[in-house]
Amino acid sequence: MHVLHDFMTLTKGQEYLIAVGAMTIFTIFWMVLDRGNNKEKK
Repeated sequence: MHVLHDFMTLTKGQEYLIAVGAMTIFTIFWMVLDRGNNKEKK
């Protein structure tokens, strides 16, 4: 990395990957919790 723009581009890319990963993990976690809740209702 030679300039600030390179650093900012790298950081922004990593930030987006972390955000997408967190949303994916949260969605899977929510589905697991909801599946357990639906079994009790039936």
